[in-house]
Amino acid sequence: MSDPGPSVHASAVKVGPLAVLIRGPSGSGKSRLAFDLIMAGRAGVVDRAVLVGDDRVHLATVGDEIEVRPAPRLKGLIEIRGLGIRRCDFVEHATVGLVVDLDAPDAERLPPPEALKTSISGVEIPRIPVGRDYSPLPLVVAALTTTKSSSSVKPSGDCLKGNGNHMSPTIATE
Repeated sequence: MSDPGPSVHASAVKVGPLAVLIRGPSGSGKSRLAFDLIMAGRAGVVDRAVLVGDDRVHLATVGDEIEVRPAPRLKGLIEIRGLGIRRCDFVEHATVGLVVDLDAPDAERLPPPEALKTSISGVEIPRIPVGRDYSPLPLVVAALTTTKSSSSVKPSGDCLKGNGNHMSPTIATE
């Protein structure tokens, strides 16, 4: 691919076969979440996780998917707060399967279904909006490790709130 697509201020980590695209304002924790996902992969909490890019990545539409690539000058580099810029393993590209928006103004405890998806260049992708003071890693791990069959779209009788399992089936993987 000669045209790497537009550059965006984001980080991305390939977890298993798909990438998690991490967006948010400067200082919101994009690099931290990227490194946490890599460590979760090493610990076996999620599938193998490897950096695609940190701080700036390129997005391109390939068929009906969004592909993410590292910015050429930042390949294999990640910021680890307190240690500085470090080298790590990376992949040249991956298909985006989940978008995490940090410091999202629409983050809610029980988000409506429309908040759990986003569109990039006309391609709809599952999304997790994360509030400013909430740790994103547990949400991302839950989205990557639970299945649609583990969530209930009907209230369960054993839930005192009458809401059943609070995970939306639109985020969970197959």
